[in-house]
Amino acid sequence: MKPNILVICGRNKRRSRTAEFIFKNDQRFQIRSAGLSAQSNHRLNEKDILWSNLILVMETRHVQQIRSQFQHLNLPPIENLHVDDVYEFMDPELVEILKLKFEDLISEGAG
Repeated sequence: MKPNILVICGRNKRRSRTAEFIFKNDQRFQIRSAGLSAQSNHRLNEKDILWSNLILVMETRHVQQIRSQFQHLNLPPIENLHVDDVYEFMDPELVEILKLKFEDLISEGAG
């Protein structure tokens, strides 16, 4: 069974949306994205958390926000990708960074 990966950033407009877009057809896992802000394109909710096997965040503060907001849930593992909010949606440098970080995670998980 393919793992469900949930990618989180602040507003789900650039970083997490880019990750979802570039990996939406990846055969190794299913992917969704969400944001933590009220201004998010898709705001993180309980259903997203329950669906996911792994949560990937862009910043340390995102981990704390998720743990605080959803402390009543049994959270899946949360990994921080450490991607600063300096890129636009589908920025070539952002795409390259995300591909490298995902490959590292997937190969670690397979090993």
